[in-house]
Amino acid sequence: MGIGTLAHTVGQLPLKQLTEKLSGRGVDFVQLALSKAIRDIDTSIGKLSPALANHIGEQFHRAGIRIGVLGCYINPIHPDPQQRRLEINRFKEHLRFARDFGTSIVATETAELTTYLAHDAERYEDIGWTTLKQTVEELAEEAERWGVFIGLEPVATHTLSSSAKMARILEEVPSSNLGVVFDPVNLLPVTAIESQEAFLDQAFAAFGDRIVLAHLKDVNVQSDKLEAVRSGQGIFQTKSFLDKLHQAKPGVDISLEMVSDDNLDTTIQYVRGLLG
Repeated sequence: MGIGTLAHTVGQLPLKQLTEKLSGRGVDFVQLALSKAIRDIDTSIGKLSPALANHIGEQFHRAGIRIGVLGCYINPIHPDPQQRRLEINRFKEHLRFARDFGTSIVATETAELTTYLAHDAERYEDIGWTTLKQTVEELAEEAERWGVFIGLEPVATHTLSSSAKMARILEEVPSSNLGVVFDPVNLLPVTAIESQEAFLDQAFAAFGDRIVLAHLKDVNVQSDKLEAVRSGQGIFQTKSFLDKLHQAKPGVDISLEMVSDDNLDTTIQYVRGLLG
């Protein structure tokens, strides 16, 4: 299993400096959010090209690091249709050039569950779901055209708020180019802290065969709320999760979250120790 992290974990830097700072750290790959990580190149919508993507990918390759996934975290249910169209178009652009960067995955979350609460207090979840489905259908068509994957990341407070909803969108948009970015801590409800094994088993049963990337961090409970921390600093059953992940998707990439430049190395060592 490859171990990586967000490219901007070490800061937003000029490309050459960014790759040099990540090199030799034990990072197999990065999740690259272009505008968050690269300071000296304009990667705004309309600026990407095969040559630019190749150039960026080559710099990481020379540092011994893959670009495992492009992070393009849009709001796919934005209430303003014009803004939503801009974000959809940006995601499509990432899909078109993903392979030129050296990856086949573009990832996003799915925005707050309460996005349409003020608009319609009774039907807000249905409105959000319908909007999400329309967006995902359009993006899936683009992903199929370019032979790449959309990585949808479910989060307990977002439109895809549960394992069941993640499974539902995969069923309602039956595209082989839809995959799951599984961050168990983001999906874990506070009520499942004492039953993490059952929660993980349910999630893997629902969509384990569609996972294209895993995110990894830890969690503590503070005042009946979950607080995310870096791996090894909380009560999440990390070893059990990694064992189940290996059974479901041997060799899948694992991106570390809640890490900083200062503790990246020790966190990588900790996770590699759990992987044996």
